[in-house]
Amino acid sequence: MNRPQHRPRKRFGQNFLRDPGIISAIASAIHPQAEDHLVEIGPGQGALTEALSASGCRLDVIELDRDLVPGLLAAFSINPRFKLHSADALKFDFASLAQEPGGLRVVGNLPYNISTPLIFKLLENAGIIRDMHFMLQREVVERLAATPGNKNWGRLGIMTQYHCQVENLFEVPPSAFFPPPRVQSAIVRLTPWPESPWQPCDESQLRKIVQAALAQRRKTLRNNLKGLIDAPTLEKLGLDPGARAETLELSQFIEITNAING
Repeated sequence: MNRPQHRPRKRFGQNFLRDPGIISAIASAIHPQAEDHLVEIGPGQGALTEALSASGCRLDVIELDRDLVPGLLAAFSINPRFKLHSADALKFDFASLAQEPGGLRVVGNLPYNISTPLIFKLLENAGIIRDMHFMLQREVVERLAATPGNKNWGRLGIMTQYHCQVENLFEVPPSAFFPPPRVQSAIVRLTPWPESPWQPCDESQLRKIVQAALAQRRKTLRNNLKGLIDAPTLEKLGLDPGARAETLELSQFIEITNAING
């Protein structure tokens, strides 16, 4: 596909994917089918869009940079199953696209500055999403896929894993983009749990507990959760009040949440 010249904009965090091998690998990981409904966030100049569209799937794309819209329409509007939304993904109503529960497959090369808030927004819509494939800064993917005891284990990974299975698929070098970013990137797959493996709990309260417990990582549970739960109650849950929160399993954060809620 011949793409019109476009100067990448730093304020939009634009780094356009150019490597055919990487594009093919991402498309293979997504494996779009004609019956699928895909939503691509930030199609840019349409490198991955082209591979997705070729599957015959229903494809909605959300692009913030209006200067990219004419090129995308010129390339893809001939496809009756393609629709472009000139919009900010952080403000977009994803539920407006859903025709059935768990029907949307979300894809995107997410700029670092919006990746965390956008992932949290999509987690709120997990019930209408089948899976998500994102290109992110490698450090963000490591945080999403982290396990207890790891320095990357924190609010982003805990709350994402509460909703989804997380798979760190593969890395993408800076040379795959124009202009090359100064960071390594990686592809992650997030698959909302069809049935939650976790005990039911108040999610908003869980988020607060996780945030409080990890607010000062060098401090103990006793100190970070002071005023929320006392040491004897932590001990009844089989937890050491002198432990650091980064050693706790997600299931243990849920137990603390439920104990506080009574």
